[in-house]
Order: sequence, then structure tokens, then C-alpha cells
Amino acid sequence: MFGTLLTILGLCLFETISSVDNAVINAEVLGKMSERARRWFLLWGMLFAVLLLRGLLPWGIVILTTGLTPIEAFKATWSSEPQVIEAIEQSKHLLLIGAGTFLILLFLHWLFREEKKFGLIGEKFIYTHGLWFYACSSLFLTVIVWQSVSERPLMAFAATIGSTIFFITHGFKENAEEMERRMIRGESRSSDWAKIFYLEAIDAAFSIDGVVGAFAFTLSVPLILIGNGIGAIGVRYLTVQNIEQVKKLPFLKNGAMYSILFLGIVMTMESFGIHVPAWLSPIMTFFIIGWFLCKSVRHQKILNFETLH
Repeated sequence: MFGTLLTILGLCLFETISSVDNAVINAEVLGKMSERARRWFLLWGMLFAVLLLRGLLPWGIVILTTGLTPIEAFKATWSSEPQVIEAIEQSKHLLLIGAGTFLILLFLHWLFREEKKFGLIGEKFIYTHGLWFYACSSLFLTVIVWQSVSERPLMAFAATIGSTIFFITHGFKENAEEMERRMIRGESRSSDWAKIFYLEAIDAAFSIDGVVGAFAFTLSVPLILIGNGIGAIGVRYLTVQNIEQVKKLPFLKNGAMYSILFLGIVMTMESFGIHVPAWLSPIMTFFIIGWFLCKSVRHQKILNFETLH
């Protein structure tokens, strides 16, 4: 029970913090919508995000990696039968190498290419050399594929699928985020329904990060549904109630991305048969995000002190 609770709490925290940017943009777009449209998005949009996206994505990943039929995969997600568990165990290395590759590329792009509040020594230097992202990503993928081919060829294919999903979702995110910025600036005269559509679309893109990362915590889909579902509700709460407070914590995104790096490394190690204790992922997620949260609070206190004096 303690392990299960720890896993759910870790999933909830990871899903919430990794979607902070999403919550900020959502809040700004919602501010330019009618009251009726906001209520619709917060109610039905939440059900769509929690039940459909967070429910179907883990199920689809199980189908792709285990070779089970949709019905068998659905049963597998709620079953404790030995043959079902064995099927998932035998194919988990494909899931883990693909997901690990996706998460590490996600971190590298943030480190090299995305604007950020610099939280650690070296981040500014790396950001000023952003073009290195392409070289580092290519070298990383080359090493992973080479190591995978020598052990299990399908692992190499799974790693390339992970990289393909990253670039597809990244392009989709950039397009959706630019559309939202135009809405915020008033350059796009979109209806409330069009804005809701774009909010749901970008939420779908962000949900992929959370669901993929969740498999570093557990292979149990029910636990992923619970943890990510609570986290998605937390993101909606931040969007409505405390978004201004969240904006005052500039290093939260840093914590989320370093957590993603750690989870990606854990997945990659496990895909090559290196055992990592199940408790390590949630504990390290709490530690990394907690450390950057404290750093954000200290930073805000210093700003408040300088403002008063």
C-alpha cells in the first residue's frame, strides 16, 4: 500500500508540474473567453483530458508494445493474470526504450532551445549554443540505436519511434502555442469554440509527455490513470485559482524538466536490463521538484525584499 500510494503521489506531482506551462497559457486564453465557454472548458474539457486522453493513451501504448488486440489490451490493463503480466514484462523493454528516448530528447530540446529562467550553472552557456541540440540529439540517438541493435533489433526500432513521436508532437506543440499567443495578443479573431479546440489540442500534446513519463513510475495502467487523472485535475485548478502564484515560481519548469531527464535515464537503463528500484522514480521526482520549488520561493523572497527597499 505504501508503494502504491508513493507511486500515485509521484505521478500526480509529475503530471501537475510538467504541465505548468500549459496551465499558464490556458489561463491567459480563458481570460479572453465568455463565462459560458470557460465553464464548458473547465467541466467537459477536464473530463476529456482525464477520461479520454489519460485513459486511451496508456491503453494505446500497451497495444503497440505488447502486440495484444485492443480487447486483450483492455483486459490486460485491469488484469492480474500471470500470462497477461508475462506478456507485458516480455515487451516492456520496447516501451521503456521508446519512452526513454522521447523523454531525453524532450529534455535536450528544453535545455538547448527553450527560453527559461536559468536555475543551474551552465544552463545559460548551453542555451546560447542552442544549435548543439541537433548534434547532441543525433549522437544520443545513434548511440542508443547502436547499443540496441547489438542486443535486440526491435529495441532500435522502438527508439526511433520514440524520436519520431517527439518531433511530431514538438511540431504540433509549437504550432498550437503560436496560435494561442496570437489569440492572447488579439491577432486572431477566433470564436470561443475555436479557442476551446486549440486549448484541447495543446492539452493533448502535453498529455503525451505526462503519460509517457508515467511508465517510469509503474507499468500498471490503473495507477497511471489515477495518478495522471488527479494531476490533470490539479492543472485545471491551477488554471483557474492560483495561476498568478504559479507565475511567481520561475524554476518549477526547471524541476519538471530535470525530472523528465531522470525518468528518461531510468527507462533507458531498465530497457537494457539494469534494475532500478521501483521507489526511486517517485522519490527522486519529489526531491528534484522540491529542490527547485524551494529555489523559486527563495528567489521570490529576494525580489520582494529588493522591491521593498
